[in-house]
Amino acid sequence: MKEFRKLKANEIEVRVGSIKAKGFSLLLYKNARCDMNILDETVTPMNWQRHHIRDNANCIVSIWNEDSKQWIEKEDTGTESYTEKEKGLASDSFKRACFNWGIGRELYTAPFIWINNTELITQDEQTKKFKLKYNVYLTVEDIDYNANGEINKLKITNKGKTEYMFGYSNEEETKAVKQMAIGKGQIQFIQTALKDSEYNEGQILRKYEVKTLSELTYADGEKILEGLEK
Repeated sequence: MKEFRKLKANEIEVRVGSIKAKGFSLLLYKNARCDMNILDETVTPMNWQRHHIRDNANCIVSIWNEDSKQWIEKEDTGTESYTEKEKGLASDSFKRACFNWGIGRELYTAPFIWINNTELITQDEQTKKFKLKYNVYLTVEDIDYNANGEINKLKITNKGKTEYMFGYSNEEETKAVKQMAIGKGQIQFIQTALKDSEYNEGQILRKYEVKTLSELTYADGEKILEGLEK
């Protein structure tokens, strides 16, 4: 029986683990569609099957073993989601059964992911709870594994801007920092420098085709400051 390959970056999704005023943690996960695609790819659609018991609480994923001429089963239980409880329960139990087969098990080796960028956070006026802004779109940009199948490289971006890196060399990190979102300190330096220059904030926004300075990258900020100093 073939081994299941490791997940690719575009097959991994991220969700918020916890969120505070100064930052937030992220968790890596896979969806049921990813599991189905990898099962199809590895054993072909005709050689695996699933069925649910206990009102979808448990899922059994069976794979045909050509050597022993029999179905091999692995089972796990799931938990309900906040919406579409029955569907969510079936999906979760299926994903967990696929973990038992080894699909995506490498996600358990992920490092603790903490992002300090407070520019991505807002606070609900009524509940006072912190949450991510509506336009934040975090994705796994890159991932790699060592010989033991453990994650040894991980990059997460927000609409192309690097927000988190793990396992990269100093040179790679320096290059990635250039693509990180601009910091509050840089914005303050730019605004101060503009007061003593012939340019205004509107001109900079038009040049870089953004609506606010916070949409710029770290590298953009460096270029702007360098130009204003000259």
